[in-house]
Amino acid sequence: MTTETLVKVENLWRRYGDHVAVQGLEFELNRGDVLGFLGPNGAGKSSTMQMLAGCLAPTSGRITIQGVDLLEEPDRAKAALGYLPEQPPVYPEFSVREYLRFCARLNKVPRAEVEAAVDRAMQRCGLTHVADRLIGNLSKGYQQRAGIAQAIIHEPAVVILDEPTVGLDPIQIREIRDLIREVGRDHSVILSTHILPEVQTVCSRVLIINQGRKVYSDSIEALNSGLGADSLIVGGRALPSDETLAAIPGVRGVERLASERVRLRYGGEESFPTAIARLAVENDWELAELLPERKTLEQLFIEFTSGDAVVTEEAA
Repeated sequence: MTTETLVKVENLWRRYGDHVAVQGLEFELNRGDVLGFLGPNGAGKSSTMQMLAGCLAPTSGRITIQGVDLLEEPDRAKAALGYLPEQPPVYPEFSVREYLRFCARLNKVPRAEVEAAVDRAMQRCGLTHVADRLIGNLSKGYQQRAGIAQAIIHEPAVVILDEPTVGLDPIQIREIRDLIREVGRDHSVILSTHILPEVQTVCSRVLIINQGRKVYSDSIEALNSGLGADSLIVGGRALPSDETLAAIPGVRGVERLASERVRLRYGGEESFPTAIARLAVENDWELAELLPERKTLEQLFIEFTSGDAVVTEEAA
């Protein structure tokens, strides 16, 4: 089965005077991918999103959408894009149906197909029962749904969503995440977010940038595999000294948490906890606790964005 590349970013740079916001960014997005786009504040995320949406010209580099150069043929390339900025571009004085009709015409949906396109977008985004209500009278969650509906009204190949769950309550967040998964089945999605668990629950790929550069890019499966345990909490009434624990093969560090409790850092080997349990029994540590500690996505994110190392698919 061949893979269709819908977005290709090559050696993308953006400068603002002497400040370099994005430097040499490269990645690809295939049909069916949901890409989680992460980075700390000031990393160049907003500039990248604006360039991908065709709202900001790159200083140099190339962006192609379905093989069409975004700079050379912007009308053709943008026809394959749907975009939801952080602040949904909704008009509070319009009803949902009126607004989506307007968006369909803006996106050059043929007049004879507008009503079908509007009905389809409302059904997919769960807006049918509020079709004739004014957008200004809807909750923020439903306004976000209307924003996503306008982004997919013309059935684009690529949908760009910038912080789509900001300001929503937990129930609304879950509903929007379900909607993003549904959209990702028929479109490719670029999701910019600061909510790290959102990436794990929604995305199939992850891209992290820092100081304008790519520091991590891989599948969500590869990312999750990096969240394995790398430390072990050991509790016992007769634990040996820190020096003795540090001399155990595989131990990379010892942190004394209490007189009868320590944290052993190791390299993530699956056999390590079993080996420690066996050693504890053989040496009568009076073992009371043995708890592997898994890394969190937050810890990995901090590791990727606090140093200068670049981690790509080849190095991951």
